[in-house]
Amino acid sequence: MAATRLHQRRIGATLLAAGVTLASLAAFAPGAVAAPSPASASATTSAAADLQPELNALVDQGTSTAALAEVRDHGRVAWRGAAGTADLATGRPAPADGRFRIASVTKTFVSTVTLQLVGEGRIGLDDPIEHYLPGSVPNGGAISVRQLLNHTSGLGNYLDDPEVRDSSEAGDREFLATGRWIEYTPQQLLAIGAAVPPYFAPGQGWHYSNTNYVVVGMLIKQVTGHSWRDEVRNRIIRPLGLHHTTLPTTSTAVPGPHAHGYFKLPEGPGDVTRLSPTIADASGAAISTTADLTRFHAALFGGRLLAPAQLAEMTTTVPIPHAPDHAEYGLGVARYDLSCGQFWGHTGEIPGYSTGVFGTRDGSRQYAISYNEYDKGDRQKSDRLYRAFEEKALCGNPAASD
Repeated sequence: MAATRLHQRRIGATLLAAGVTLASLAAFAPGAVAAPSPASASATTSAAADLQPELNALVDQGTSTAALAEVRDHGRVAWRGAAGTADLATGRPAPADGRFRIASVTKTFVSTVTLQLVGEGRIGLDDPIEHYLPGSVPNGGAISVRQLLNHTSGLGNYLDDPEVRDSSEAGDREFLATGRWIEYTPQQLLAIGAAVPPYFAPGQGWHYSNTNYVVVGMLIKQVTGHSWRDEVRNRIIRPLGLHHTTLPTTSTAVPGPHAHGYFKLPEGPGDVTRLSPTIADASGAAISTTADLTRFHAALFGGRLLAPAQLAEMTTTVPIPHAPDHAEYGLGVARYDLSCGQFWGHTGEIPGYSTGVFGTRDGSRQYAISYNEYDKGDRQKSDRLYRAFEEKALCGNPAASD
């Protein structure tokens, strides 16, 4: 799997999803590839026309094959739209209600469950992880649960292992051919991360590491007797009615309507939609929709999932070195500044899919977006296009409707 790429415009230089560009398998025959279709909107209000150009730009300016987004305001959908092509082989338009891999946005779900267990007295945030997983985590006696959740543990990111990470064209081809089908256990991912030299002593710095959340997933299972997937499903997905959010164990498919993800290769696109979710595990294996993500964000920051004390812990932040937008990281969420104020949420990236969900601290307004970034040649351009959408989504204040 390739290295994580943080959306530099948002949360610094290393916060991202469970993976990023892993590598590639086979490209469509050039003759079978259709050009992206015109952008389509399935907006719920006239405000859609205000945001559709920004969504279109993610596709029309060559960085993505498809983009889906929703804005929610005070519990109601203010806008929903789609742009681009779901399947380059057929030209089928992207569905606004499509599912997608949310990658590191999974971390917010996992952190929420952990903090619920803290509220129940079953986990201590400042307890050493050694207390719960004896002998499993290197230097576990010095690493607290809090440090895992806010990426101050110093644990190596398993994606930094050169055998796992290769974002070159050759690496993409290898991933498409074989790498995306490899199944990992959490213990294997932890072992790979543990072999990476620590970035610093626990608590003495900040470095985004997916290994942290693999360990948190193991912690949840140890404490509850159930997998992190079961706990997220029972504590969040079912109570909130997130009917299109799934937590695959080994299935390589994206269920239901969805836009395909691709690697750009000289001979044409390589379809990377199917891959083993085990490479991401608790750091980024979930699949969802924009509607489910905005509903989750509204419930979380609206106080429906965590007691005030635990939500306060989640939003207690540490600085992210060299981050733009004054970004800081809490427990499974990040905070950063836009022109109209501070916003909270998370980004994610895994081969074929980039995701973001952010909103206000009081849960009154949020957006979710998924875009299938294809041309990675100009990351600054794609970040600017994302920022233009985001500024209007959160600061443009379109009127909501039922």
